[in-house]
Amino acid sequence: MKSPETSLKKSKSSARHIGMGALSFWKETETGIEGNSVAGKFKFTVYDSGMIRIQMSRYPDFESNPYSVISTPKSVKFTITEKDNHLFLKTEKLLLKVNFETFSLSFFDHEGRLLNADDSLGTAWIGTEVTTYKQVQKDEKFIGLGEKTGNLNRFGKAFTNWNTDYFAYGVGDDPLYMSIPFYIGVHDQGAYGIFLDNTHKTVFNFGASTNRFIYFTAEDGDMDYYFIHEPTVSGIISSYTALTGRMAMPPKWSLGFQQCRYSYYPDKEVLTLANTFRDKNMPADVIYLDIHHMEAYKVFTFDGEKFPDPKAMITALKAKGFRIIVIMDPGIKTEKGYLPYEEGKEKDLFVKFPDGQQYEGQVWPGWCSFPDFTKAETRSWWAEKMKFYTEAGVDGFWTDMNEPASWGQFTPNLIEFDYEGNPASHRQARNIYGMQMARSAQEGSLLQNKTERPFVLTRSGFSGIQRFAAAWTGDNVASEEHMLAGIRLINSLGLSGVAFSGYDVGGFAGEASKSLFARWMSIAAFSPLYRAHSMINTNDAEPWAFGEEVEEISRNYMKLRYRLLPTIYSAFYEATQSGLPLVSSLAIDYPNDENIYSSAFQNQYLFCNRFLVAPVESYKEITKVYLPEGQWYYMYSDQLAEGKNTIYQDTPINYLPVYVKAGSVFSMQSDVFSTSESHDGTLRIHVYYGDNGSSYLHYEDDGISHDYQSGNYSKREITYSPGQNQLVLGKTEGSYPSDFSKLKIFFHGFKFHHFEVNGSGKQSGKTDFAFLSKLTEFDPLPENDHPYYQIKDLTFLEIENSSGKIVIDILS
Repeated sequence: MKSPETSLKKSKSSARHIGMGALSFWKETETGIEGNSVAGKFKFTVYDSGMIRIQMSRYPDFESNPYSVISTPKSVKFTITEKDNHLFLKTEKLLLKVNFETFSLSFFDHEGRLLNADDSLGTAWIGTEVTTYKQVQKDEKFIGLGEKTGNLNRFGKAFTNWNTDYFAYGVGDDPLYMSIPFYIGVHDQGAYGIFLDNTHKTVFNFGASTNRFIYFTAEDGDMDYYFIHEPTVSGIISSYTALTGRMAMPPKWSLGFQQCRYSYYPDKEVLTLANTFRDKNMPADVIYLDIHHMEAYKVFTFDGEKFPDPKAMITALKAKGFRIIVIMDPGIKTEKGYLPYEEGKEKDLFVKFPDGQQYEGQVWPGWCSFPDFTKAETRSWWAEKMKFYTEAGVDGFWTDMNEPASWGQFTPNLIEFDYEGNPASHRQARNIYGMQMARSAQEGSLLQNKTERPFVLTRSGFSGIQRFAAAWTGDNVASEEHMLAGIRLINSLGLSGVAFSGYDVGGFAGEASKSLFARWMSIAAFSPLYRAHSMINTNDAEPWAFGEEVEEISRNYMKLRYRLLPTIYSAFYEATQSGLPLVSSLAIDYPNDENIYSSAFQNQYLFCNRFLVAPVESYKEITKVYLPEGQWYYMYSDQLAEGKNTIYQDTPINYLPVYVKAGSVFSMQSDVFSTSESHDGTLRIHVYYGDNGSSYLHYEDDGISHDYQSGNYSKREITYSPGQNQLVLGKTEGSYPSDFSKLKIFFHGFKFHHFEVNGSGKQSGKTDFAFLSKLTEFDPLPENDHPYYQIKDLTFLEIENSSGKIVIDILS
């Protein structure tokens, strides 16, 4: 059916439901289809064989978000046919079916299985609000949406995307600081992803208050979403991050332990903090300076009394192996003579009212103006101002209060932003403001220090934030419930393209108990970002502040974290290539296993795709753990358990339940107390016997420069093949010489102890091995004894490292 193009109504509708109406005209384009319906216009663009962009509008021109999507449509084959009052657009992986009468869309996989379908209401408007209504497939689960509290399966709840400063939020509260309007639907027929690319306030309702449909809605703008299908959930996440971008390699020091408090001052206290870490043999890499480092809370200043010589202080800290991160808030105090304010005003860089007057809101410094980070000139100016910090030796930047936050929490919607030359109100710009501030901080880091990789940590963001910054989950609370809620937040961020994220260990608001802090430190050792943070006017909350027992438990897990850095760093490299998270909800690998959505098991996750972590409250002495398909070794003892099975696990405070998947390979190094310290030159490779093998990509570079982008790295595939009884270390790629001259390979669960290396017999050894050190028994009473796990007579092999292929035959 083709007919002359109809004209579109240019006037706004009344506040009554108006659907797209019947299709009236369509034509084929180079990348898909475009045309009109009775009430609107549409455009369907084939971005890839598994991705189609859906655009619908009631106005002559489509509106686009300039910030999130970085890719363009690929040249892929597709066909368009018309039959029985339907239009069909088919690619290698997807079939889109359009009903002429209702203009409802249905999506099928390449075998004709229904993945997703509109309700007969399709897409419609109520005033400026635009909504798409979707059917729910049998037993469908909905996962993702980024920084959202609640259950792993979002079904039955509704969520709002409106970046919000929410101090001490509840474990079920919404919205929070960051908006990522991307979710994944999972059911027996397959899985798909939907990314709603609209920066206005949006709502995703997965069946709250209605049993007819689910829907997603934006308060203004176009209906503009990307439908993504791949055979696996991991493939959908990779496809989404190919669309919105992936992080670059972070500096290795950002993977170490980070200590923060609101606030450490004066400079002597900061130096004492650093000395204490070193005196207590606790590894750490980063100390933060919160708002009290500034003069009257004004950004781009140091308090002259508290920090009379910041450059000298930072030099002393670096000599001890510490990097310094400073907080940057967007509010610029409207103070005559304050250079950033005077410059911003003169250059017209601040957010304004429609009549041209500058908008002011109250934050820490008092009344402030706010830089318009949606303006290229503002971002360049902010990047130049950051020279103030880099000249003092600052290494990283923490963008806070960037929702943007202000006292009163009710920013007027009429204020205007440049929005890359297309002026927009606060309604359209708020959700991307924090992301653009993080972008400015990253660009400033690169401008001011061209030889080192930037590190930016942000509280606020939108889809695509992973390109510019790591994320943390804001002002959490020192409670058992918040500890577990934070894990779900990180799992959900990982499902939504943000691979580098974390929470405030110990809780920001309130005070953790001894056991809570100990458990939180152990869990966070298996998190991408390992940062402790606490609030002013609370007790000290450093790892040694809770007594000797907690200090030793914390030290054990901090040291384990640093020994695991070769695996963690390699996993970060893989995340830069695939977009997949380091902390993986079990819904990624086991989406159709009903058990993983249970409230008892939904907090469990895979770390670096090898370690199954089962978080548990600190007061529990035993817990149920669900082991998914496969076989699993209890990390500390090598006890083997069958998968698709629930077990009861003792949970003493010094042992977090962690399991290693049979067939896995990972690597470790010797103890170091910062990433700048040299290890002993031996790479420890751990191999776990199993029926199914695996590959581990070991990656190295210098950890700080951009040289890896031009080939100065070392990577090699290490493959365990049970069928061949072989461990093969492939030839190394890249020009970077490995930091490890020797290899020590541990064989867990193997009954074979004879080896050949590249055809020559090699003598093995045995040792008693422990991942964690034994705790001191401060109280001699028997009931206070702590368990201690050691793997007895563990077989190992020591060989020289080389860049060539190494084949290890495991003989009976």
